[in-house]
Amino acid sequence: MSTKSDFPELQQLEFFAIPSPCIGVCQVNTKGFCQGCYRSREERLYWAKVDDATKRIIIQACQRRAKRSSNKTPGSTQNDDRQQDLF
Repeated sequence: MSTKSDFPELQQLEFFAIPSPCIGVCQVNTKGFCQGCYRSREERLYWAKVDDATKRIIIQACQRRAKRSSNKTPGSTQNDDRQQDLF
């Protein structure tokens, strides 16, 4: 009997387009990221032009940025979350 692991091309099928992570809070913070979705200017600008693999990378980066943002304490001076370009 065949299993899913016998067909690696079937393991991660994507049937739906990856939607924009925009939540309608379109304000840029001091680091250059959107305060709503945590994308950089370039990531927002080119969202419709990049492939799904790149969109997944952007979403993962946004999740890391959001987590760092929520872990900050008032008055902290962390410099590790400055905007970095993917392009």
